[in-house]
Amino acid sequence: MDKPTVYEQLFSGLDALCADEPDVIARMATIACELYHAFDHFDWVGFYRNIDGQCLKIGPYQGSHGCLVIPFTKGVCGACARERRLQHVPDVDAVADHIACSSTTRSEVVVPMITETGELVGVLDIDSNTLDAFDAIDLQELPKINRYFEAP
Repeated sequence: MDKPTVYEQLFSGLDALCADEPDVIARMATIACELYHAFDHFDWVGFYRNIDGQCLKIGPYQGSHGCLVIPFTKGVCGACARERRLQHVPDVDAVADHIACSSTTRSEVVVPMITETGELVGVLDIDSNTLDAFDAIDLQELPKINRYFEAP
């Protein structure tokens, strides 16, 4: 199955699973699980929640352990939260302040989760053990996860 079709099916499933779920943590857990199992190149998928506008704390995830706390001033996730824009890192070794929660991570994409009112809920972090694993389709489709954090 081609990647656009996988994303189409993924979003269709998430629409059904998350439709009436008011709890943000439950939605995060469901989204992380579905993304992790949808793509072989997604080796770690999880959310870091905005705690106080200065710090991200680990939320629901799939894969090996993650970092528990990430300040907005550190790493790729911190940059995503601070700048409120997608971060695409084809080679994590090329980023001076990359936080290596896992020594096997080679590339990463981080997407800010922002509500319609402009609140930063957190960031969606996806790591791959493959160098330059994320393509234009991933970068186009992953920001669509934001729709699950919009007001009902």
